[in-house]
Amino acid sequence: MTLSFGVLLHLALQFLTALRALTRRDRQPAARAAWLLLIAGLPVLGVVLYFLFGEVNIGARTRRRMADVTARLGAPRLAGPGEAAPDLPPALRPVFRRAASVNRFVPVGGNRATIPADEGAAIDALVADIDAARDHVHLLFYIWLEDASGGRVINAVERAAARGVACRVLIDGVGSRALARSERWKGLAAAGVRTAITFKMRWLPAHIFLARIDLRNHRKIVVIDGRVSYCGSQNCADAAFRPKRKYAPWVDIMLRIEGPVVRQFQHLFAIDWMTHTEEDISGLLGAGVPPLSGGFPAVAVGTGPTIDNRAVSDLFALLLAAAEDEAIITTPYYVPDDTLHRAICSAAQRGVKVTMILPARNDSVFVARASRSYYADLLHAGVRLAEFGPGLLHAKTLTVDGVATCVGSANMDRRSFELNYENTLILACEETTGAVRSRQLAWLDKAAILDLNHGRSWSLAVRATNNLFATMGPLL
Repeated sequence: MTLSFGVLLHLALQFLTALRALTRRDRQPAARAAWLLLIAGLPVLGVVLYFLFGEVNIGARTRRRMADVTARLGAPRLAGPGEAAPDLPPALRPVFRRAASVNRFVPVGGNRATIPADEGAAIDALVADIDAARDHVHLLFYIWLEDASGGRVINAVERAAARGVACRVLIDGVGSRALARSERWKGLAAAGVRTAITFKMRWLPAHIFLARIDLRNHRKIVVIDGRVSYCGSQNCADAAFRPKRKYAPWVDIMLRIEGPVVRQFQHLFAIDWMTHTEEDISGLLGAGVPPLSGGFPAVAVGTGPTIDNRAVSDLFALLLAAAEDEAIITTPYYVPDDTLHRAICSAAQRGVKVTMILPARNDSVFVARASRSYYADLLHAGVRLAEFGPGLLHAKTLTVDGVATCVGSANMDRRSFELNYENTLILACEETTGAVRSRQLAWLDKAAILDLNHGRSWSLAVRATNNLFATMGPLL
């Protein structure tokens, strides 16, 4: 009788969990099907896994605070006609309109960008800008390490705070957990720096019941004096990346940006800061940033599980749809949804010269396996596919026709699309796109081009494992 009751109870729990998986909003059919199979196929464990990883829940308190802050700040106010939406190439207008729909940021003209030569030069430039700061320094990094680069930035922030600059530092509770537990972190607060941590994991057993445990703030945002911003893939760490040094160097890209779009990054930082602290910094959003003569149009995009979780995939796909001659992509993690994968293959099939550069060695076995399951599709569609060998190519870039660029923290994977908070910059500029494209081609020179025979020698077990991992993508 006891066994029968237990079986009936489990079947009822399975049914209710499956019904919940079927009726949740913002879920694609592939994800629903994958979860139904897991719930049915793994007694007890499938139900447990669903409630740990099957729903996007940042916690009721955090969700409420973020919604309140976002509503209170509204959309950035325009300072004048110089910040009005600029003329855009017709092919790119749908891209910028879709980007504008995410955070209600209008595309703004008059921006400029420079690209430091490498990861060390990016840290040099950042430290110099912090040392020149007069009013405030805002830093948000997913990973901040206590290594040479991370230490230099900490030192610069402490110097800025000592001369009266308001310094605010925000880190992710998992990505920067070592720093959060360190004496250097305590030293920042003692030096007068205002610090905060997003998605803390201090009480893990309790956290499991309050929110999904693997949601992260993956953004990299720097704003200095409201006039300079940085956007890209680089964390606040050495290229040698001590926690995963066997994949080093980690190859990244950062853009140093000036112009009206800086205020949009300031807005994104303010939402994160005010969600996770009690400090109201909305006063910093009032002043406009004057456009720079001859600058380019751009728009910032901040996405996340509670902010238009289809936007990143849509933007990549729309940029590829706008391509007429060429598209070059770099991403360390390729586990796309169907929309993006078809957009890449379709672009190649209609004659666009599509190049994708992925790392030959990946720090995630899961992602490496899943990514390779897509190789045959890409190669047969006509995509020039290459694997970068000397280190882990961590840069997330997309250039189209030498005119448009998308760069930021978002990978071409479902985690960036649906689970992480990410920030992205979309711009239209031949000069800046040309500089990013040159960097992409330099990476291509160090990569191995794959041919149509690639993967044909893989054993049945290897192919099955790759496809299995790709099938699990919608689950995670």
